[in-house]
Amino acid sequence: MGFKEMNIITPILRALEYEGYESPSPIQLEAIPQLLDGKDLLGCAQTGTGKTAAFAIPIIQALYNRSANRVAKRTIQALVLTPTRELASQVAQSFQAYGRYTGLKTIAIFGGVNQNPQVAELRSGVDILVATPGRLCDLIGQKLCNLSNVSMFVLDEADRMLDMGFIHDVKKVIALLPKERQTLLFSATMPKEIASLATSILRNPVTVTVTPVSSAVDVINQSVYFVDKGNKPRLLTDLLKNNNIVSALVFSRTKHGADRIGRILNKANIAAGVIHGNKSQGARQTALSDFKTGKTRVLIATDIAARGIDIDHLSHVINYDLPNEPETYVHRIGRTGRAGLSGVAIAFCNFDEKAYLRDIQKLIGKNIAIVEDHQYPMQIFEHIPPQTRPRRIRDEHSQKSPQTQNNKRRAHRKG
Repeated sequence: MGFKEMNIITPILRALEYEGYESPSPIQLEAIPQLLDGKDLLGCAQTGTGKTAAFAIPIIQALYNRSANRVAKRTIQALVLTPTRELASQVAQSFQAYGRYTGLKTIAIFGGVNQNPQVAELRSGVDILVATPGRLCDLIGQKLCNLSNVSMFVLDEADRMLDMGFIHDVKKVIALLPKERQTLLFSATMPKEIASLATSILRNPVTVTVTPVSSAVDVINQSVYFVDKGNKPRLLTDLLKNNNIVSALVFSRTKHGADRIGRILNKANIAAGVIHGNKSQGARQTALSDFKTGKTRVLIATDIAARGIDIDHLSHVINYDLPNEPETYVHRIGRTGRAGLSGVAIAFCNFDEKAYLRDIQKLIGKNIAIVEDHQYPMQIFEHIPPQTRPRRIRDEHSQKSPQTQNNKRRAHRKG
C-alpha cells in the first residue's frame, strides 16, 4: 500500500512527493489509518522507524479538515511533547515540511534560549506546538501558553522523558489538557512507570509495535575492540584517520569526556564537533549543522544531547564508552543503517565495561565480532579502584610533578 491508498489528502501527498517520500514505512502503514480514524495509539518504536511522519501526517490532516470552519485566531490544537531541544526542533521541521501546502502553523519551544521570540510566535497564533516539558511548564506558569483547545496530544520518546526526570512535568502538562482528546504515546522501551502512564492517559488504544531489537541491528556491521581506558583516545584517533569513515557519531558517557575527546581529535587535525547538555543551543545547532553539511565528519555526543538527532546516511557510530543500559546501545547504533541501509557500529570496551558488553549481546541475541588485530590490545585484566591507581608519569625524563619543576626553576632564577 502506498501513501495514495491511505486516504491522505492531496496537500499532504504533494508535500510528501516534494520531500521525496515514495512508500510508507511499517509503522506508518500501521499507525496512519488508525490515527485517521481518531483512535488513541500506543507505539513501541525505536529511532529511525519513521514514527514522526506516522503521527504528524494524521494530525496535519485532521487540523486541515477543520481549518475551513475556523473563524477566530489560531489556537493550539495539537501538542507534541519531546525530551530534548534537538528533537523538538526536528519534529517541528517535519510538521512544517509535511504541512507546507496546508497553511497550518507549527512552532517549537524549548529551553536554553531566550523565551521572548517563542512568546511572540505564540501570541501571533499557533496550530501545532512542539515543546520540551521544562520550557512549556515555565510559559504556562507565566500564563503565556494556553492548552485549553488541544484536541490531539503526542508524548514522544516517553522512556527518555523518564530517564531525564521529566515525568513530573509531563504529568503536570497532561493535567491541564482537555479530557476529550486523541492521545498518542511513543516509547522505544516500556518500563513499568511508562506502562502505568499509558494506561492512565490512553482510551482503548491500538498498539503498534515495529522493529524488534533483534532485527534493528541485523543490517549493521558491529565490532568491538578490547582496549584499556587510557588507550581509547589513541585508538579512536587512528581509526578516524581512515578516510573510509565518511561520517562518525561518537558517544561519550559524560559531558567532560565528550569535550576531552573533541580536543584530542581537533589537535590531531580531525575536524570534530561536540554536543552535550552544557553547550548553548547555538553551539549545539552549529555543531550539528557543521556535521550534517560535511564541514566536520565527526560529532561527539552524550546520549541526552543526541536523542532524536536525525542524520541521513551516517556511515559509522562509535561507542567510545559502552552504555550501562543495553537498550541505549541499540538506540545509539540505530542512527546508522536506517531505512534498510547498511551501517557500521564500532565499540570500545575496557575491562570495567565487559559486563555491559555481555548485557548488550544478551539483548541483541548475538555475539559482536571482536577485532583482535590492533595496536592497543587490552593489558589491564582486573578492576583497579581510582584511588589506588598509580599516578601518571609523563615520561622517563620528567617523573617529578610540573609544580616541583616550576619551583626549582624559580629557585634557580632567584639564585
